[in-house]
Amino acid sequence: MASDGKIGLVPATLMVAGNMMGSGVFMLPANLATTGGIALYGWLITVVGAVALALVFAKLSAIDPAAGGPYAYTRKAFGNYMGYQANLVYWLANVIGNVGLAVAGMGYLTHFFPLLQNPLASALAQIAVIWFFTYANILGPNLVGKIQSFTTVFALFPIVGMALFGWFWFSGEIYSAGWNVSGKTGFDAVSVTLNYTLWAFIGVESASVSAGVVRDPARNVPIATVGGVVLAAVCYVLSSTVIMGMIPNKDLIASGAPFADAARLALGNSAADIVSLCAAIGCLGSLAGWTLLVGQTAKAAADDGLFANVFARVNSQGVPSAGLAIVAAIMSIEVLATMSPTASEQFGKIASIAVIMTLLPYIYSAVSIKILAYKKIPSGEYTAYTFVGIIAAIYCLWAIVGSDGQLTRWSLIFVIATVIFYELSINATRRIEEQGVHPGGVSPAWVRYASLALTLIALAVMFWISVGRHDGLNLRHRSPKPVAPMVVQTPAPAVAQ
Repeated sequence: MASDGKIGLVPATLMVAGNMMGSGVFMLPANLATTGGIALYGWLITVVGAVALALVFAKLSAIDPAAGGPYAYTRKAFGNYMGYQANLVYWLANVIGNVGLAVAGMGYLTHFFPLLQNPLASALAQIAVIWFFTYANILGPNLVGKIQSFTTVFALFPIVGMALFGWFWFSGEIYSAGWNVSGKTGFDAVSVTLNYTLWAFIGVESASVSAGVVRDPARNVPIATVGGVVLAAVCYVLSSTVIMGMIPNKDLIASGAPFADAARLALGNSAADIVSLCAAIGCLGSLAGWTLLVGQTAKAAADDGLFANVFARVNSQGVPSAGLAIVAAIMSIEVLATMSPTASEQFGKIASIAVIMTLLPYIYSAVSIKILAYKKIPSGEYTAYTFVGIIAAIYCLWAIVGSDGQLTRWSLIFVIATVIFYELSINATRRIEEQGVHPGGVSPAWVRYASLALTLIALAVMFWISVGRHDGLNLRHRSPKPVAPMVVQTPAPAVAQ
């Protein structure tokens, strides 16, 4: 462990790749199968857009390695309100998305632990995981970097394995038979896939957002950003394409675990079990990195007076522990509110809105490079990066156009509503500017122990509910179960021959 407690180049690179390759990658082949193999073109377009975004974030972090990512760049380029808007939208989108990681991770584990099929037991397990990774973040970013590196290896195992060796079972006939099943023109079909493929690359800004906990950020953040995107892009395109040529289109659309089904087709049930376990570990480990990112985003805004001061308070490790605890509490409420099947469908729509909202800070960042890089880099390089920023912004706008119209409308309504929320933060910024009040302070030490306690309590209640479902143990029954009435069957009268 480094004396400064910060993470190096390799953990930062794996953090970027791991944050992107969380829950989404393991379901992408099934999602894209509703369009067909033509999604390959969507992948190629998205890779260009993602690399453009990666280059933008890499150069912005090199020019100004300040923590906060899209928020920091937007605020410096367009002012306090635009920065506040970008941060609030980005922060909320990530909080909701983190719940999705916990839900997906528990979903993969259901195969091994059938008791998790109980909605309440699964919800409590998700809450336990959320608070566990909150506790891990409170202990310090170096620990989170190690967890992310460890779990990313598990996530990469089935993805890289399928990308390299799945071609032995690839069928060109299966792939071509499901080329375009959407019933739309080629252009429209590709446009629809951009929303799915873009979701796979959300996290491209991870290293720049967490620049405050990366060692030598001016050097390591740009390399980690581009390296993580390239690593993820190669794995995405190869693995998704090969699975579309292994499993017939109709079966792939209905698949709940496409990587596991492809592994079962190739090597049997044992391989499918291994892939499911790796997918679960990858999803849950990704939650560790995203928790770090959400905490740093809120802290960066709180340091500028645009978020409540509680998010700026740090512990002895320099971690905004109180802010992380608040985020974990919000996520726990979301889990409980979305644990029923009907609410889960509703939560899926909310998560889709979060994806759309993430595009807004991306567009702001892509455009801000023209402002922030002015006279700070050579003229030729400035022209090139301005062009790259335009490509990234156009791609994000294209992805919004291809998204669901109703969800986009509600996202726009929320964005407009941020002006009302911003009015409430003006007094805090005035106190900082006029009275010289500095945000921050010491976060209470008990937050760390409370996080661990809540983790253990959630686990204990989950096991209590799960074990209590077994009739023979009789741990939860407060009164005798009613005895089902005995049904006496009367033999049917004989029919004359």
